[in-house]
Amino acid sequence: MADQVPPTRMALQTYKGKKAGASKGHQLLKKKADALKARFRDIAKEIYKTKGTMSESCSTAYFSLTAAQYAAGDFKTKVLEGNFVASVRVTGQTDNIAGVKIPVFRQFDTGAEHLENIGLAGGGRKIAECKEKFTNLLAVLVKLASLQTSFVTMDEALKVTNRRVNALENVTLPRIEKTLSYITSELDELEREDFTRLKKVKDQNSKRQAAQAAAKKAAFYAHGDGGDIMGDYDLADADVVM
Repeated sequence: MADQVPPTRMALQTYKGKKAGASKGHQLLKKKADALKARFRDIAKEIYKTKGTMSESCSTAYFSLTAAQYAAGDFKTKVLEGNFVASVRVTGQTDNIAGVKIPVFRQFDTGAEHLENIGLAGGGRKIAECKEKFTNLLAVLVKLASLQTSFVTMDEALKVTNRRVNALENVTLPRIEKTLSYITSELDELEREDFTRLKKVKDQNSKRQAAQAAAKKAAFYAHGDGGDIMGDYDLADADVVM
């Protein structure tokens, strides 16, 4: 990669900007990974706790069902044959955790009540208690489903984030630093070559000037046969003042 980059000042500034951007992205992804890890651990603890609650709620609900069947008989057929509307519904929503969209399930009551339609007077109270226990169990199951779905989603997001962090840390940043080192060394070498070339030019100019000065001096002393400045004048000339 470094061999394909021209060693110029513009390329140096470009890759310095790339390094700054990659370093900033690495820091942000590290913070995101830390936030996801913290939330991931919290969800794992909450799942463990909710599973314990689910076990208790499940036992209580089925014990209540047995009590209702003992008091009112087998009412399952009448419940299944009835044209009932669901009294509880579940909706799906999303939460945002460190930029990751997490699916969340929420339970709400529709307000529909159908116990009076079963036509059972003697065991009505036990059936109502059974309904309440199973409603509580459903709430725990919905919460557990939401937590487990969030757990899987965050696990995948955490893996992707860690891969990006590792790619920046072990591939992108070292590659940029290698390119910067290459460009810097090439520019330094060019500067040394320019300095050497300028020094040679200066030395050549100095030698040329010295040679020209020596030539002028030699010509000056050689003028008039050995330097007799009166050799060109006639002493008998009236214009020559002695």
